[in-house]
Amino acid sequence: MGSTVLSLRIDGELLDRLRQHAAKRGMSVQDYVVRTLMRDDFDERFKAAVDETEKFYGETEGLCGPTGPAVTRDPIT
Repeated sequence: MGSTVLSLRIDGELLDRLRQHAAKRGMSVQDYVVRTLMRDDFDERFKAAVDETEKFYGETEGLCGPTGPAVTRDPIT
């Protein structure tokens, strides 16, 4: 996969914050921004997949409750 140059103009304060975040992770600003964009892209694609699954299977919220389906058992006598 090749690479392409993307130029953007950002506020100096934002660049300083990006430098700080990148430095905490031992990364360059470029690597930090690219990783952040990739993570955001993954989050969007994951949400889209969940939405499509819900459309396919229908809404399931509330059917199982907060800890799973309620199971009642008759006592063995």
